Amino acid sequence: MTAPSGVLVVGASAAGLSTAEALRRKGYQGRLTVLGAEPHLPYDRPPLSKQVLAGAWDPERARLRPQAALSALEAEFLLADPAVGLDTETRTVHTASGRALRADAVVVATGLRPRTLAGQAGLAGVHTLRTLDDAVALRADLPASSRLVVVGDGVLGAEIAATARGMGLAVTMAGPQPAPLAGQLGPVVAGLLADLHTERGVRLRLGAGVSGLTGHHGRVTGVRLDTGEVLPADVVVVAVGADPATGWLTGSGLRVDNGLVCDSRCRAAEGIYAAGDVARWHHVTLDALIRLENRTNATEQATVVAANILGDDQPYRPVPYFWTDQFDARIHVHGTPSADAEVTVVDGDLAGRRFVAVYHRDEAITAVLGWNMPKQARLRRGQIGDALPDLAPAL
Repeated sequence: MTAPSGVLVVGASAAGLSTAEALRRKGYQGRLTVLGAEPHLPYDRPPLSKQVLAGAWDPERARLRPQAALSALEAEFLLADPAVGLDTETRTVHTASGRALRADAVVVATGLRPRTLAGQAGLAGVHTLRTLDDAVALRADLPASSRLVVVGDGVLGAEIAATARGMGLAVTMAGPQPAPLAGQLGPVVAGLLADLHTERGVRLRLGAGVSGLTGHHGRVTGVRLDTGEVLPADVVVVAVGADPATGWLTGSGLRVDNGLVCDSRCRAAEGIYAAGDVARWHHVTLDALIRLENRTNATEQATVVAANILGDDQPYRPVPYFWTDQFDARIHVHGTPSADAEVTVVDGDLAGRRFVAVYHRDEAITAVLGWNMPKQARLRRGQIGDALPDLAPAL
């Protein structure tokens, strides 16, 4: 297979940058273009809800690479110009500014767009946290505030709640689950997370959905639960999940269904690939379409995409992995935990909040979780094997 004369990566994200770096690392010398919707060079998202939000990091520190490393890629970065359309047959991407960018290979790495609540756009003090600008805006809104309500009881919501509580705010977390991450990690670990947040002063109002927001003179004043209770708030963060950023692919003829649907080689059509949060591909081990939302997947999938662009024939079949930091808890998860799995502690102990737990379903180990024991958890990763259960649409 002849290497493409030009590769266009749509998305100046971790997945997009990792694709560009992998191509160069594998010897690709052709034209390389990275198109970004935001004005920023590629940056890391995990620090946004922690170090950047807390003010421990200047926003520039979240950049993934220094300028010298980006220059060494000899790639053209076209920023602040979102993609608005794709001609699949000619592999031409059209942008908001009117550019028409054609390449022999196109990589879709446009990530996610956060979900919002009805009426959110018309109220000051209501935030989502997906981009660097989001983190900066939320950070600027907090010093003059005392009461924060986080709508969302998943990883992002729990991390924001922990960070804001560490900054001295009165924090309430609202969401439908009985405990933070309960649907993902099950009652044992989620119960420990609930205890941790409660001990550190986070008020948990879980087990009820959110029906809307209240406001006065254009500024948010509270969050209304399905029960009718209103949680007072000076600032609200909505962290109720995100959807793949695929709207710009409308009319392309590509299959879009909870992400850009790809084969096992992460290929959506001839010369068109996807990587990162936006990609939903066929996992050959599971024989199922899956999509993963985590930082590790962005890098690993990009490496396989780059190899396949250059003529390899590699299926992408990872063991999923993610981590989260909340207060003094560092939780690392390998595999696919589930709420209904049997959980057994195999190292350390729950009381000391330093342990490794394995998740079993049908006598097979499906996941390994380490709470403040990352190395020990990683060493047990191989026990998961190929017998992974069906995956949820996203982790």
